[in-house]
Amino acid sequence: MSEMTRSHKSTQPNKSTQFVNFIIDLTQTDNGVAAAFKRADNPATEYQCWEYLARFIDIDKDYERLPYATIASAIAKAKASQNGAMRIGEAIARCYEDGNNSDQAKAKLRRLLACDDIDEACRVLRPLFSLIDSKAGIPLDYASLLQDLRGFHSDDQRQRVKSRWAQNFYRHTTTGEADA
Repeated sequence: MSEMTRSHKSTQPNKSTQFVNFIIDLTQTDNGVAAAFKRADNPATEYQCWEYLARFIDIDKDYERLPYATIASAIAKAKASQNGAMRIGEAIARCYEDGNNSDQAKAKLRRLLACDDIDEACRVLRPLFSLIDSKAGIPLDYASLLQDLRGFHSDDQRQRVKSRWAQNFYRHTTTGEADA
């Protein structure tokens, strides 16, 4: 494989990144669409954004629709102007002064890791997004989280995803620890 082919492949955004960028651009330019996406995490109003979700996924499949709707809603509610770099585990830890030593942070992570299916994971993530947005103040890596959620319906993948989330949480240190 030539150098040009390798560099071209690495710069091609994956489906999750394309979706996140699409939602960010759309919510930044159309307030009506942004309002619809803010309601996308509610089963009663989720249908309002199906026309946009259908461009990326089969909206008839819950295991595809729920992660996309959840991430789109989180982006719209956070008024994200770009995809961030913070993974979910680190973001949870950063919401608390003691970081990953905080009992509250550990409880939030344990609750997320206890999820057995995609529906439950999306339900548990919703309030975490609000917490992260208000406390951590650093944008999430929505594309990475969407990629994780896309694989969550498979037992094998779910365990890998949970391991990544835990690893990311426990690797995060508070500022004082990092300086010591």
